[in-house]
Amino acid sequence: MAQCILSGRLHIGDDPSFVDMQITTSIMHPDNMKKVINQLLAGIFLLIFIVSCEWIGNTPSFGDDFITYTIREGNHDPEHNLNTPFTASSLRFQALFDSSCVYKSKIPENQGDINKLYGFSDCSSQHQSNSARFGWNWREGALRIYAYIYVNGTRQEKELGIAELNEPTSFRIDIRDNSYVFTFQGIETVMPRHCSGGVGIAYKLFPYFGGDEPAPHDMQIKIRNL
Repeated sequence: MAQCILSGRLHIGDDPSFVDMQITTSIMHPDNMKKVINQLLAGIFLLIFIVSCEWIGNTPSFGDDFITYTIREGNHDPEHNLNTPFTASSLRFQALFDSSCVYKSKIPENQGDINKLYGFSDCSSQHQSNSARFGWNWREGALRIYAYIYVNGTRQEKELGIAELNEPTSFRIDIRDNSYVFTFQGIETVMPRHCSGGVGIAYKLFPYFGGDEPAPHDMQIKIRNL
């Protein structure tokens, strides 16, 4: 029986320091040496992946576990927008609006247009066929919250209340058979749903400004899943 010590040094990115790696093993057969080498290489590749990978989509703010969605002036969608699958029967989250969400539309009639906050598509269809979202706008000096749905291609909305700036606000959508139940400020509002059962093949719907007009200036909305 022989003893083999494998050691090496790994240089990571721009860091001038090295990571020392050492594996000691007892070898009874040459195949054991091959296994040890493969384990060492796998460890190196895993370490390189961990230190070099980038976050896909919007990056969490690790200080407070909210994700910040930034909609740039002249755009409707946030930066790094990436739809992700949705398979649950409810959606619970908190959102935080700041002063960047105070705006004035170029065309006065568009001030009442509802911007989209967060929700999901439904019934194995596109979101403009079937979906449930919270919406918002800045109107008459307040940030107003809405239930915003599509039911078999027909849009419906209902005002739910007012959210305060710079304060986390809780939101919830539940699927109950042929209904959506929107909960805002502890009050449940029931809206119709086209299908029953699960959502099928569905995806999350993230913040969107508009309406007809794009964002008149840079805006930020922070969201935390619960």
